[in-house]
Amino acid sequence: MSPMLRLACAVLLAGLAGGSQSQTAYPSQPIRLIVPFPPAGGTDVVARLMVEKLRAANGWTFVVDNKAGAGGNIGLDAVAKSKPDGYTLGLGQTANLAINPHLYAKMPYNASKDFVPVALVAGQPVVLVVNAASSFKTVADLVAAAKAKPSAITMASAGNGTVGHLTGELFSKQAGVKVNHIPYKGAGPAATDLLGGQVDFYFATPQTVIPFVKTGKLRALAVSSARRLPVLPEVPTMAEGGMKGFDTTDWKLLLAPAGTPADIVKRLNAEVDRAMSKPATAAQLLAEGSIPLSGSPEEAAQHLKTEQQRWGVVVRESNAKLD
Repeated sequence: MSPMLRLACAVLLAGLAGGSQSQTAYPSQPIRLIVPFPPAGGTDVVARLMVEKLRAANGWTFVVDNKAGAGGNIGLDAVAKSKPDGYTLGLGQTANLAINPHLYAKMPYNASKDFVPVALVAGQPVVLVVNAASSFKTVADLVAAAKAKPSAITMASAGNGTVGHLTGELFSKQAGVKVNHIPYKGAGPAATDLLGGQVDFYFATPQTVIPFVKTGKLRALAVSSARRLPVLPEVPTMAEGGMKGFDTTDWKLLLAPAGTPADIVKRLNAEVDRAMSKPATAAQLLAEGSIPLSGSPEEAAQHLKTEQQRWGVVVRESNAKLD
């Protein structure tokens, strides 16, 4: 064999070995997980549970980076602009992937093109709650009151464009009523005013209101998902309350920057599904009001596309806009 041929073979073998090593070595360094909301919120709780289970199962090292702001847009923009090597991921959700693109006049990223959906992790419906002293005992009671006094019944939300706000808009449209939307700067202030009797009803995240429902300070009229929540088994769904086909969920979706190698995406998907589908993990999610989700990257991508179209209609019909 000539010297040139030996050199060519050596280069080829080194390349093959290097490629094999890069595939089997992943991850060979800490993975940064960007959570686009503050610590202790619903998305952050799911993110930290997920990394805890992945660490326990595989010994992987994660750095959770909370980058909040602009309805989750700031954190996801950082994901979109990261190197697509599998070492920067993000946990997106309904608002910053399906709602914000229709709500904001300008977006820093393209939610349909700048990410690779890796895995659906969990879903979380909102809970329709009223003050325990309220005369509303059912969804039908609320609808009847809103029809009797158009725009007089007040609806709290954690802010314009949140899943709770737009679930309320969907409720109003389907019920054929008009209510007075009162947006707050966060779930806490909205719950406080509901407890104080300053507003009539609120579509809230389970973590925010379940403690008050359990202690009898708030009354849960319905959950927005198609099925009842195990943590609130006595509370009917909106569909059971007369709103046929009603189903909204604030889902959490693990993302990677566009261009991330397919083998890394598949590996992450498999490990997340394996870790999050264990009975003990599912029980933890259910206990705090979440619903375990799973599926392939392709199924996650289709879910995202469907939800973007669906929430686009809701945003347009509600006339909600943010600059």
